[in-house]
Amino acid sequence: MSRPRLLLPILVVFLVVACVNNTLIGRPTPMTGNTSTIRELTPTSNATASEEDVSIHFASEWKTDFSKHSVALGEIMSGGPPRDGIPPIDVPKFESFDQASDWLHDNEPVIALTFNGEARAYPLQILIWHEIVNDEVAGMPVAITFCPLCNTAIAFDRRVAGVGTLRFGTTGLLRNSDLIMWDDRTGSWWQQFTGQAIVGSLTGTALTTLPASITSYQDFRQTFPEGRVLSRDTGFTRDYGRNPYPGYDNVDQSPFLFNGKADARLTAMTRVVTVSLNGEAAAYPIFQLAQQRLAADQVGGQPIVLFWHPGTISALDQSSMSDSREIGSVGVFDPQLNGRELSFALANGEIRDRQTNSHWNVLGYAVSGPLIGQRLSPVVHGESFWFAWAAFMPNTRIWSP
Repeated sequence: MSRPRLLLPILVVFLVVACVNNTLIGRPTPMTGNTSTIRELTPTSNATASEEDVSIHFASEWKTDFSKHSVALGEIMSGGPPRDGIPPIDVPKFESFDQASDWLHDNEPVIALTFNGEARAYPLQILIWHEIVNDEVAGMPVAITFCPLCNTAIAFDRRVAGVGTLRFGTTGLLRNSDLIMWDDRTGSWWQQFTGQAIVGSLTGTALTTLPASITSYQDFRQTFPEGRVLSRDTGFTRDYGRNPYPGYDNVDQSPFLFNGKADARLTAMTRVVTVSLNGEAAAYPIFQLAQQRLAADQVGGQPIVLFWHPGTISALDQSSMSDSREIGSVGVFDPQLNGRELSFALANGEIRDRQTNSHWNVLGYAVSGPLIGQRLSPVVHGESFWFAWAAFMPNTRIWSP
């Protein structure tokens, strides 16, 4: 039975109370405060804020060049907190599995990132309170980001040619309900969903997106026995393990702080896995993937394969994250391995390739059979609520089995 639609007003009251107590308990308040658009901050007769209006309003706080922007400034909305009011983690610490297993449940969601032999897990019970981790993995500066309102977990390379390595923070602003980040070198504002600078001197610059995925702590631990886990020793006092957005991902819910018109092809809060390649975008409803467990497709002419696996819970369901319902996790891969394209089928609930009968897990590794230890190349993909993806990628094709 779905939750009643009265849930959202209750949630708003809850977060207002959190805002009042913020100075005492340090809780994020991304849904409270002034939710006006930039246009309304300094009213004018124009349809959107003028560059001068915005510059004057933010002059004391930002060094951003507001004369440069790629989106209408009136589309940008305050989410409540000030700049870095939801504090990024700039000096992340990591733990062994023995240490993390004292507080992290097997079925809890983590963002998994691997690079040059290093594997790291970033639990959403931490990211939901910070939204950005500025890290370095095997010598590569990375930003691990999570926007709870859109349910988007995206990893970026923090290096920009001709500029250097950027540190990212939270602006406290949103567009299409999605996190807008800022960098400490130029003060430019970056859309988390697209990885592009949308306001400031770096407008039009795009960050390199890295292949990362949400999976369960157990699947990460079993796949990467030498992996490390982001520690809750962040330097901040937060109620890690508690979800400050209880019930937000109910499929009958309405998105918060979203002024756009939702694409009616799917309900707004439907979870989708998304892929954009060679000018084509495709969305795969997770409820359908959970039924099929396996999907093969082509996007932009490139073959892909999607694996769904049970065992991962939602980060946005119950107040206690560990009590939340299961939604599973999805990996997206290039089916070509060593010059040969593999095809896959379900056998006794396991994903196996038809060519060698090897068994594959959700992170793209062969865990038994002739190809054991080999990995399919991951395809950069996203997981989000449908309303957000459709707002940024309206021409998306929706997959159907």
